[in-house]
Amino acid sequence: MRLLTKTTLYFLIAMVVMLTAGGIYFFRQFSKEMDLQTDQELLLDEVQWIRNLKLKTEEGSTFVLRTSEILIYPVDDVPVMYPQITQAYGFSARQNIKVPYRQLSHVVDINGIAYQVTIRKSQEQKPVFLANITNIILLVFAGMLFITLLVNWFISKSIWRPFKRSLEKIRGAELQKMEAIHFEKTGITEFNELNASLNEMTGKIYGDYVNMKEFTENAAHEMQTPLAVVQSKIELLLQDATLTEEQALNMEQASHSLKRLSNLNQSLLLLAKIENSQFETQQRINLADTVNKYLQLFKEMSQHKNIDVVYDNAAPFMVNNLHPLLADSLISNLVGNAIKYNYPGGKIDITININSISISNTSHQPAITPEQLFKRFKKSTVTDEMSNGLGLAIVKKICDSNGLGIEYEYRNGMHRFLVNSR
Repeated sequence: MRLLTKTTLYFLIAMVVMLTAGGIYFFRQFSKEMDLQTDQELLLDEVQWIRNLKLKTEEGSTFVLRTSEILIYPVDDVPVMYPQITQAYGFSARQNIKVPYRQLSHVVDINGIAYQVTIRKSQEQKPVFLANITNIILLVFAGMLFITLLVNWFISKSIWRPFKRSLEKIRGAELQKMEAIHFEKTGITEFNELNASLNEMTGKIYGDYVNMKEFTENAAHEMQTPLAVVQSKIELLLQDATLTEEQALNMEQASHSLKRLSNLNQSLLLLAKIENSQFETQQRINLADTVNKYLQLFKEMSQHKNIDVVYDNAAPFMVNNLHPLLADSLISNLVGNAIKYNYPGGKIDITININSISISNTSHQPAITPEQLFKRFKKSTVTDEMSNGLGLAIVKKICDSNGLGIEYEYRNGMHRFLVNSR
């Protein structure tokens, strides 16, 4: 769940609780105020009736009044100082329902005679009035809640905009271009602290990347010369007729291991150069021509293993800004692997169209798991002492650096690599 959504949800819950509590409190207070207003009217009515009673009973006569709302009659009870007001319910003959009313009861002394004064005021319209008031309150609260949420959403979206910009920069960050990334200052202290930490972090990452890149490139480059010297010396020693058979075997093994080390060094140097963008070009190259070239170069290998090569060149596959050396490395790795890991009497299918190159081959090897597909130094289970496990990693790096897609699938005993334009 997004942070803005979560904060809005919490805010909504808090607002609903507060507005509900406020509505209940308002409803009760309003009901109390209505009862208080009715009670005041009852007291005023009582004062008026007591005055009338005193006037009507001055000559010693008694007074009796019985209506649905007023009861006045003499009683034997003891007069009390204060009236009693209660909530009661009566029956409405007109509507045949019970209706609420407020009732004032008071025993008063009028010219030496105790009178029971009972005054009632109907509250028949109170529930309807309260229901209307409640609907108005709910409508107002709903409108306030909606407007508050809308305003909160716009404000939050505006406040979090700098964070989203920083997030987009992080998502689009590339190690080679991290030096150009800068997180600007905002009007919010917390985001400024975050952006300052990100600027410091990206600076350190880029510095470490540059140091590692230079070390890898320099180490691989500096190793080439001594490796070539050692290789030439070993080849000279192998030509020495005085060597024993055991010495010659040991020298051949050393030469073989040295060639593997030289191949590994060249592959690492190639990866470093690709990552450093040292193969920039404006050329437009047809990969179909490169495939034709390597099919010819690997023809003896495929014929030696009696591999059936099916080649369908439907249309040229043109790629912009791909260096010829990288094109050679891309195709040689894919075609070479299709032959190397094939079995005698196997098959290779190569299909080229305007948007892609598909290279499929039979093999006894199982499907490559996605986690291991383009992992560096991941070798096949087939024993191949000259393999350094960097072929597919180089293919992946070339495709990523030149806007090409690379896909792999295993179906019906065929390993298929598809290079396409994104």
